[in-house]
Amino acid sequence: MSLKTLLVLLLTPLVGYGQQVKDPVLDGTQGEVFREVNDSVMQPVPKMKGYEFDGPWSSLKFGGGFLYEYAGFSQDEASAQQVNMESNFKVRDFRFVMAGKLKLKNQITWKAGFMYDGQEKKWLMRESGVMFNIPKISGNIFIGRTKEGYSLSKVMNGYSIWFMERLVAIDVIPILADGIKYMGYFPKQHIFWNLGAFTDWMSEGQSFSTYNWTFVTRVAWLPIYQDMTKPVLHIGIGYRYGDVDNDVIQVRSKPEVSGSPYFVDTKPFAATYSNSINGEVYFRSGPLTIGSEYHAHMFHTPENGDELFTGSEVFAAYVLTGEIKPYYSSGGIFGFLNVNRSVFKGGKGAIEALMRFTNLDLEDRLVKGGDMWRITPALNWYMSNNIKVSFQYGFTVLNRFDLKGETNIFQSRVMLHF
Repeated sequence: MSLKTLLVLLLTPLVGYGQQVKDPVLDGTQGEVFREVNDSVMQPVPKMKGYEFDGPWSSLKFGGGFLYEYAGFSQDEASAQQVNMESNFKVRDFRFVMAGKLKLKNQITWKAGFMYDGQEKKWLMRESGVMFNIPKISGNIFIGRTKEGYSLSKVMNGYSIWFMERLVAIDVIPILADGIKYMGYFPKQHIFWNLGAFTDWMSEGQSFSTYNWTFVTRVAWLPIYQDMTKPVLHIGIGYRYGDVDNDVIQVRSKPEVSGSPYFVDTKPFAATYSNSINGEVYFRSGPLTIGSEYHAHMFHTPENGDELFTGSEVFAAYVLTGEIKPYYSSGGIFGFLNVNRSVFKGGKGAIEALMRFTNLDLEDRLVKGGDMWRITPALNWYMSNNIKVSFQYGFTVLNRFDLKGETNIFQSRVMLHF
């Protein structure tokens, strides 16, 4: 008996198998999808389905989101000497999104997104572009502004991730880039991959634009997979090459709090290019999800060779009310949790308990940016598909300036999205 067969037999009791469910049409590259519409392609009168309209030439989907959060801190003496923390309430972000499916023989979708960044206090363009489904190459090609495709956690929509912020180890990677990305999937072999090439010709001068151009690839194998709601085991690796803008880079990260000062910080140092590699393993069976990522970032300095920075994450999440977070094989990504019965329809919503460990080490031969780790128990209450309330506690240890500081972090967030 093979290992794969044994695992499937062991996991079968956890979730019953029925008819295979086909992945829905992707709305961009971040785990959002279109609703299924059964109307004729040439329907002459536009129809409305919630916030989606079905027109004669293209569907039209409106979306948006709003994040409001609180962060409070308790520091020991060493931590207070390392960094000054102040409790705060703040708007994390506020965004509008439009998307649609063109009524053509070949599947073509489009998307445009705009966000008000509460930290920078300005409007920014989010994922915007056109995606072509091309069966002959077993995948989709997206052209425009999008996530590069490095790391499952980085690619996911910020409103659908498990915790309030992504792991600190991927703060090295810019949140968005402009270029072309190919996402492919071999259904029989259960292998997903993406390839992308990006430049800064539209984002030059923005805070996230720290590279002239980048090349990114990611490959994942699904040894356990049937459809988006059945048990899945995702094993992936990623690689990213980046040509550093102006041959100077600054690597830094906050302790997974958007309104916090930076904890680890290399300060600007000379570097011509970077190589990043990562490994990722995710397992989800029914309401249980376990995930882990490891990242190594190497920056080549003209005189001293490579500086190496590393970081990782391991977490577990369990939906106490039984809902299942879908996995889309065509994008190699998890989507939004769908609540069985919202509090507005007499239910209790969905309740999710979580725990994770993260760390980031920015200390190497000549660059001394410090290192930190954090343990985070958390609770998410999904009142409906559109409203989520999160509570997190973070115990963080920072080693920097020849001090070892401990910080207790108390966070809460209200999230609205549609």
